Amino acid sequence: MTPQHSVKATIRRGEKFDVAECLEIAVVTQGKTLDETVENLKEAVSLHLEGEDPANFGLAPDPCAPVP
Repeated sequence: MTPQHSVKATIRRGEKFDVAECLEIAVVTQGKTLDETVENLKEAVSLHLEGEDPANFGLAPDPCAPVP
């Protein structure tokens, strides 16, 4: 299996906030704006994977790095 270079997530509008939920790993976050939600999602994924081997989740090293 080829490691993924990105983490897939869905973002939906909640009652007061946008809610982001990853599809492959157990990460959920929210924000007042779409930009805030995306930034919170990046931070939450980084914290979730901190000290872990991304390969254990089927991910390439540093999946939160910007795509060139």
